[in-house]
Amino acid sequence: MAKAPGAPPPKPQAQQKAGAPKRPTKPPKGDGTPATAPVAKTRPKGTGDVPPRLKERFHGTVIAGLLKERGYTNPWQVPRLHKVVINMGVGEGRDNAKILDFATADLQAITGQKPVITRAKKSIANFKLREGVPIGAKVTLRGARMYEFLDRLINVALPRVRDFKGVPPKGFDGRGNYALGLREQLIFPEIVYDKVDKVRGMDVNIVTTARTDEEARALLTHLGMPFRE
Repeated sequence: MAKAPGAPPPKPQAQQKAGAPKRPTKPPKGDGTPATAPVAKTRPKGTGDVPPRLKERFHGTVIAGLLKERGYTNPWQVPRLHKVVINMGVGEGRDNAKILDFATADLQAITGQKPVITRAKKSIANFKLREGVPIGAKVTLRGARMYEFLDRLINVALPRVRDFKGVPPKGFDGRGNYALGLREQLIFPEIVYDKVDKVRGMDVNIVTTARTDEEARALLTHLGMPFRE
C-alpha cells in the first residue's frame, strides 16, 4: 500500500533496554479473558501467640503416661482430642428472637467463637414446633480454641459448681466420646451476672479418636478431668 504524500514517517517500536527483566505475561483463559493470580487461602489464626497450656501438657506428659499405662508401641496410637461441640437449647427462641440473641452472646463469650443457629429438622405438633424454626445455638471447637476451652472448663468452671463432687463417669457413648451437661452458664467467669437475662444450661460433647470408653476415660483423666468415684 503506497503512502500518502506528506504523511509523517511511522514511529519506530520501543526496544527493550539491555539487561532489563522481561515483564511476565499471563496466558489468557479459554474464554479470552486474562488470567488472574490465585489468592492464597489462609486458615484463621489461633487464640494468640502463646500455645495452649493443655496442649503442651498433652505432648509433654500425657502421651508418655498413656504409652506406659496402656502399653502402646507407637505414640500415634495414643488417642487424641478431635473436637468439642457445645450446644445450648433455646426452645423459647421460636417465639422471641431476642432471647436467642442473648443465648448466642453468652455462648460466644464462653467459647470465643461465633455460634451457629440450630433449627428444628421436623415439625412436632405436641411441642408446637414447626420445621426450620430456630431452637438453639451450637459451637464446634478445634485446635487451640478446643484446648483452651477444656482448660478453663476443667480448672476454672467445674470447681465453681455448687457442691461439686466430680463429673459422672457414665457419660460415654460406647465409641470413645464423652458428653457432659452443665446446668448454668454462670460458672464461666466470662459471663457477667448482671447482664444475664436467664440461667441456661448447655451440653458439652468431647469427641476423641479413642475406639473404646476405657481409652477415652484414660485420656481425659490424664488431661485432668475430675471423674466422680
